[in-house]
Amino acid sequence: MTNQDSTAVSTVPEQPHYHWNNRVVLITEDEEVNFFYLKTLLKKTEARIIRAKNGKEAVDIITEHNGEIDLILMDLNMPVMDGYEAMRIIKSRHPGIPIIAQTAYTLNNDRHKCLKAGFNDYIAKPINSLALFRMVNENLS
Repeated sequence: MTNQDSTAVSTVPEQPHYHWNNRVVLITEDEEVNFFYLKTLLKKTEARIIRAKNGKEAVDIITEHNGEIDLILMDLNMPVMDGYEAMRIIKSRHPGIPIIAQTAYTLNNDRHKCLKAGFNDYIAKPINSLALFRMVNENLS
């Protein structure tokens, strides 16, 4: 019988640690559960989180916090104003703010459709935390 080395390296990849304590993320999400999930994930990064419950609120918040928002996570299907319309308005006024589309209604061409419409990136729900952190980090860089 062989003796196993107790210092063996784990093959499970460690989740990277991101620190965005000087960054502001606007989460535009009408569903409470989805908002709290994203807020809980991003809390570890120390980013400041602001919420909009629909696209119109997102546009108003961007106007109110001119130059303070570093990134937007934008749900596509919301009441009052959907994510596509909100993104178009925000991008026309503040083209430098990265906006990541997020949706539960995924089809094969949704990513292409979102990128063509003007979103900086796209993530499908349920959201994979590692993919989200990587995507946010790339768009904040």
